[in-house]
Amino acid sequence: MTSNPKKSDKIRILLADDHTLIAQAVASVLMENGQFSVDTVENLPDAIAVMTDGPQYDLVMLDFRMPGVEGFDSLKRVIDLDSGARITLFTASTDRHIVKRAIGLGLHGVIQKTMQLTSLESALRLILSGQTFLPSSVIEAPSNGPIGDDLTEIELLILKFTAAGMTNKSIASQVDLNETTVKMHMRAICRKLEASNRVQAAVIARNNALIDF
Repeated sequence: MTSNPKKSDKIRILLADDHTLIAQAVASVLMENGQFSVDTVENLPDAIAVMTDGPQYDLVMLDFRMPGVEGFDSLKRVIDLDSGARITLFTASTDRHIVKRAIGLGLHGVIQKTMQLTSLESALRLILSGQTFLPSSVIEAPSNGPIGDDLTEIELLILKFTAAGMTNKSIASQVDLNETTVKMHMRAICRKLEASNRVQAAVIARNNALIDF
């Protein structure tokens, strides 16, 4: 295992992937700003051992194709550890069946290996904030429930600021998030409301009394 000492103010991540170059690149990018500490392992048994006997992690990233992973039962073993960490799938696959099963098991997000490394930190922070992150290429159609029923509190707040004419940059300062994270929330809002852009999302929200002024 590649381990990095933790400071109390750092977010601790365990990255389990047998592709060493990818793991090293991701770890390097995340640790660059000094806010993350990243440990890496190359197989599922090592990941489980570290999560059981090692330090407390805030987030765990699991490669679906690494040694030791034998389908979804293996992912369930990690979830059943109940470590308190946010568990995400780290994969090159865009198979919706895999994504749907993973989220159904209780995973908190799916990070594609093809994702721009510059956007990775924002995606992980979104997951750490309690949200579920899914790449746009694998997002499924909205449910048939009441429109806007699945919007979170932060999404409703961002939607309210958007309807008031605020830019993503201004909204970011209001909700104490970075602009990229606000954009990701906005993307989720548009998906849930079936809106093609932020302006249409605001109109739909007003027409359906999702926000007030």
